[in-house]
Amino acid sequence: MKAGAIILSGGKSSRMGTNKALLKINEKTNIERIVDTLKLSFNDIILVTNHPEQYPFLGVKMVSDVYPGQGPLAGVHAGLNSSNHDKNFIVACDMPFVSVELAEVLVQKCGDYDAVIPVIHGVQHPLFAVFDKKATDKVVNSIEAGRLRMKHLLDHLNVRYITEKDLQGYSSLDLERVFFNMNRPKEYEDAKRWAEADDLLRGK
Repeated sequence: MKAGAIILSGGKSSRMGTNKALLKINEKTNIERIVDTLKLSFNDIILVTNHPEQYPFLGVKMVSDVYPGQGPLAGVHAGLNSSNHDKNFIVACDMPFVSVELAEVLVQKCGDYDAVIPVIHGVQHPLFAVFDKKATDKVVNSIEAGRLRMKHLLDHLNVRYITEKDLQGYSSLDLERVFFNMNRPKEYEDAKRWAEADDLLRGK
């Protein structure tokens, strides 16, 4: 696919109490699960992290924030700034059930838009979305103006919003699972149970 994939491995994991990217789910770290899934469609994967020494086993390109301490917006900037592609799928590292099928759909729907943002049950998901590299300057403007919420950025972009109704033709998508965030210990336990059930269904 002529698009890049960017994984944001920032944040303090304060609610989890440990680095959620490195938590094991079925013998693989969470971050490995995400990388392995994205490799099914994306040849170029960038991991945005300020601790690259923790992830050499992934074998992917790593970049650090140009604007450290400025939240996910800084991660979006670092990824887009380093990408060689116009279209870039961006996902946070706390989403262990990333769907490469949905990532492909969002890339295809980007067209001339600055970004494609899923809105599932009324909730926007800017950290499971596609951004065009041309949005980089506006990301910089937002950071330097102190507008650090993703919503502040989206207000200044030409965004295409995709709802669950737009995705009805993709019956294989389990949207509840795809947009599941693993932020707390209970959610980690839920993720492990889901993954184990998946393996049983596949006969592993």
